[in-house]
Amino acid sequence: MDKQIRILAPHSFREQLSRRAFLKAGTATAGLAVVLAACGNSDPASTDTSAPGASGGAEFTEIEGTATGDWSRKIAKAGGALAMYTWGDYNDPELVGALAESTLGVKMKVDFYPSNEDLITKLSTSNGQSGFDIVVPTGPYVPQMIEKGLLQKLNKDLLPNIVNLDSNYVGQPWDQNDEYVVCKDWGSAGFLYNTKKISRDLATWADFLDACQNEASGNCAVIDAPWDFCSPYFWSQGKSANTTDAADLDAAEKFLVDTLGQHIKAFDSYPSTKIAEGAYSIAVAWTGDARQAFSRIKDAKGNPEDWKWVLPGPKTQIFMDTYAIPAGAPNPEAAHAWINWELVPEVSIKDLAYHGYHTGMKNMEQLLKELAPDLPKPEMIFFSDEQVATMEAQEMNVALDRLVEILNKTKAKAGA
Repeated sequence: MDKQIRILAPHSFREQLSRRAFLKAGTATAGLAVVLAACGNSDPASTDTSAPGASGGAEFTEIEGTATGDWSRKIAKAGGALAMYTWGDYNDPELVGALAESTLGVKMKVDFYPSNEDLITKLSTSNGQSGFDIVVPTGPYVPQMIEKGLLQKLNKDLLPNIVNLDSNYVGQPWDQNDEYVVCKDWGSAGFLYNTKKISRDLATWADFLDACQNEASGNCAVIDAPWDFCSPYFWSQGKSANTTDAADLDAAEKFLVDTLGQHIKAFDSYPSTKIAEGAYSIAVAWTGDARQAFSRIKDAKGNPEDWKWVLPGPKTQIFMDTYAIPAGAPNPEAAHAWINWELVPEVSIKDLAYHGYHTGMKNMEQLLKELAPDLPKPEMIFFSDEQVATMEAQEMNVALDRLVEILNKTKAKAGA
């Protein structure tokens, strides 16, 4: 663990995210035309984005903890039902189940989506009546969601534990004053492959794409989200995954649809369970889900040693997901209470140990030593400056609609 402790907060993290050019409203919205087309009224002034009923009058209790240091552990009882719409298997089941009910008094219901595009479409078409209290958008999608009135402002009086976040993980370019979102976690993506089926060493995205066409043909899984699906092709060609060049996009479509599509078995954003069941020989996965795959393989009486994890070169992605409260949330007080509870150090580390992503808490070295000294596979959670320097964050640009089309055409070719 000591080797990993020294790389918990890479200096290059903020640079990789904040240096990205987040386009202004007009161009960025054009890049989201497909997913926002169903939105009836696009005037943000017509949507009340305040937090109704969340007046800041909650009564907080300071709870005890085991981590030493200057931590805020203020929680408030909320009550009622709390509905979350999030990425698959993205929280410790106890934290969205029995513990949430016994600690905060809320009964949670959790539904899942495979991509930010699906989230945005759901919120856009519901006109503020989605029924969800918490959603988990990825950072670059936040400005357009704010512009379209899909999110409501947070009441920071109800989030006293936000002081527990490391300064690297607040004030991101998509919400510089932290008015709408709170860091949930950040991570990357790579691929897992079965060395019994693919005996050669794979190290790059070009290796992955080649294996999908050969040893793993018909047993290859990719992420079911446009940018995440198309990015490995661009990186394999030495291109930025945020290219808007027409020739680059044409070449990507030709390869992904006409060449790769016929070899793909599944578009699966959460492949760890299917990997454990033996459904795939190779699969792209976000780092946390890939980490969970090893324990699930073991639980399924398989041999985790048969599988190899790769953080591929020459580049791969970096992302930060965030907690947000959608406009029209039926229980914003409970949403604030639960998000604030997630920022208690002991709760945050419990969640991290399950989902396998860096949660952005300050003094992470101390927390891990005290709360999770035997954390499995920390190298799949924490990355060095050198690794982060190879990671590329998604930009919102006019190529997004084309990436959506490429994904849909590839699905049709694959018969998905």
